[in-house]
Amino acid sequence: MKIPVSTYRLQITESFDLHAAAALVPQIARLGADWVYLSPILQAEEGSEHGYDVTDHSRVDVSRGGSAGLAAVAQAAHAAGLGVLADIVPNHVGVATAAQSVWWWDVLTHGRGSRYAEAFDIDWAAGDGRLRLPVLGDGPDELDELVVKDGELHYYDNRYPIAAGTGGGTAKQVHDRQAYELVSWRRADAELNYRRFFAVTTLAGIRVELPAVFDESHAEIKRWIDEGLIDGLRIDHPDGLYDPGAYLDRLAQLTGGRYVLVEKIIEGDETVPASWATAGTTGYEALAALDRVLVDPAGQEALDLLDTDLRGGLVVDWGRMTRSTKRAVADGILRSEVLRLARLVPDIEGADDAIAELLSSFSVYRTYLPLGEQYLDEALAFATATRPDLADTLRQVSERLREIGTEFSTRFQQTSGMVMAKGVEDCAFYRWTRLTSLTEVGADPAEFSLPPQEFHRVQIERGRRSPYAMTTMTTHDTKRSEDTRARISVVAEIAADWSADVRQWLAWAPLADGPLANLLFQAAVGAWPIERERLHAYAEKASREAGNSTAWIDGDEDFEKTMHALVDAIYDHPRLHAAVLRTVDRLAGPGRVNGLTAKLVQLTSTGVPDVYQGSELWERSLVDPDNRRPVDHPLRAELLTRIDGGWVPPVDEEGAAKLLVTTRALHLRRDRPELFTGYTPITASGPAADHLLGFDRGGAITLATRLPVGLERVGGWSGTTVELSADLTDVLTGRELAGGTTEVGELFAHYPVALLAPTER
Repeated sequence: MKIPVSTYRLQITESFDLHAAAALVPQIARLGADWVYLSPILQAEEGSEHGYDVTDHSRVDVSRGGSAGLAAVAQAAHAAGLGVLADIVPNHVGVATAAQSVWWWDVLTHGRGSRYAEAFDIDWAAGDGRLRLPVLGDGPDELDELVVKDGELHYYDNRYPIAAGTGGGTAKQVHDRQAYELVSWRRADAELNYRRFFAVTTLAGIRVELPAVFDESHAEIKRWIDEGLIDGLRIDHPDGLYDPGAYLDRLAQLTGGRYVLVEKIIEGDETVPASWATAGTTGYEALAALDRVLVDPAGQEALDLLDTDLRGGLVVDWGRMTRSTKRAVADGILRSEVLRLARLVPDIEGADDAIAELLSSFSVYRTYLPLGEQYLDEALAFATATRPDLADTLRQVSERLREIGTEFSTRFQQTSGMVMAKGVEDCAFYRWTRLTSLTEVGADPAEFSLPPQEFHRVQIERGRRSPYAMTTMTTHDTKRSEDTRARISVVAEIAADWSADVRQWLAWAPLADGPLANLLFQAAVGAWPIERERLHAYAEKASREAGNSTAWIDGDEDFEKTMHALVDAIYDHPRLHAAVLRTVDRLAGPGRVNGLTAKLVQLTSTGVPDVYQGSELWERSLVDPDNRRPVDHPLRAELLTRIDGGWVPPVDEEGAAKLLVTTRALHLRRDRPELFTGYTPITASGPAADHLLGFDRGGAITLATRLPVGLERVGGWSGTTVELSADLTDVLTGRELAGGTTEVGELFAHYPVALLAPTER
């Protein structure tokens, strides 16, 4: 198996297509990355900015470069000695525009007689033999808006097929003869009869567990492998699959055992099943550990008090909050999925309530029974304690779930991850706002900080269990990019002052939802300088995802007006604007220290590090689509040329210091892999010892600063030393070191981080 040393993730779009990616390969190679990592490239919904809404499995997306573009990337990468990692989407297809979705259109046309009818996970009986499409507006006579045009049924700009022999009569009569039924969009929550991706009705789940579906949906991917165009795969959302382990086995056969990663979110001490044919996850758990080792535990009390104050004296428990948000999801936008499960156990009275309660009680995304049965046991115990009135029904449901391989048992496991994702990532993360750098995908926000010794234990365990899993700091799915989080984490070091500031800022720009205001203030200072329209867009998304004061459906216009006034006040209110700028100025320097530390540690610790496009400079984005904005690659090329010419840039807002750290670390890993074969923690001696985060990877030594504000309070590095072997060179500055007892302050004379390697003679 060819294994990457590192990867560089590119978002392939119509405006930055595969040909543009091919042209960028020399720059990626010069940066030091080992593989090019492509976002999904199969034909997707026209105008898609992410590619996860595949509409045709048989071809590379034409608007994003097509087959010729992929061939160009492969040729450029392989000529430069780089590999290619491709992101694929086995769980669902895009159906937003029915006419573009090849399989979906055929099913709409022919119903159960379609060759693709079995490809989709449709409960035909629940729709009285028809597939329900929740697309109609709120009016009582929306079907009267249908017209027959060009042999198709049109509802405003939406087009649907008309089956042969069913075209006579009024448009409404024609509609009533089709294999599909257009219904109000409001009926999707409880009456949808096809599986989807989470609660997204425009992404329909497919049954890739069926051999014919697997073969046809992977035929083009097989061509990429057979023709040597790609070298590995990243698998999107395996937890949505019927049997992820079996899927990965079949994929390994198709690829000949190529390198495969899974976008699997693991919780706590959970691990990826050892039997899975994968090198590991895409690295959210690594991100969580690194973020927390940079958070000052001393700030927790003040930030907790502020949060309680902003909630009117209510003390919030993370477990109770997430149980509530997950149950709301099970009773709301995923009610259709709960009712479908209940229909599979008609003999259990009140099964829907018990199923929803169990789904809301899991601490992990899903089980793979019999693997993970302990999580079912825990969920059953928690649900029973919470709802003793349901104890007997819960027991019956649990017994059915343990009947491994049944449709009920397996479908429940597919559904639990949906409830977790929508209830936690897309709701609770926007409600739990005491320190928002901790509310990140794959993380537990209740875990406030991580001491260095625990961080080292996590790294050693990762190296033992999954040495070739990916590590990441920013992705297209992160709620905040790495340097936004790095700056926000400094708030924990000035927690008392931050608390006072937030209270004063709310006096100047009041908002009834105090926790949301706290989130917005953190977003502003974390991403600053941020354009007004970006912050408005983020505020709208965050408030609706939180769902406390407004919502995506039937939102509170008055509240949102006040919320947007708060955002405007950050720019327009003289005293508030000046105060925000003062806080940004206070956070900026320590935030840059955190950013350099996080980048160097990620790039040199255990696992295969990924660099998200553009994050070799400061990356201060917020949630998607903000984190998919165009990248100024020419600027990065210009700065890289200067660095390659010997420039040692300052640590400033330009971000070239981060580019230096990135390129030097990537080159060292790629060019001297023998220096990265182990992991030994390094500790310092002296008054500031706790502010050093260090480890030896088997020759390559990483030394980095943590809690920079606290470091300044104790007088800096004076009197703090570390023991080093002789004949080392700091590859960041080129400085040679004599070794022995070394002052940390001398090591960090130019940068707050150092990367040491045996001197080459």
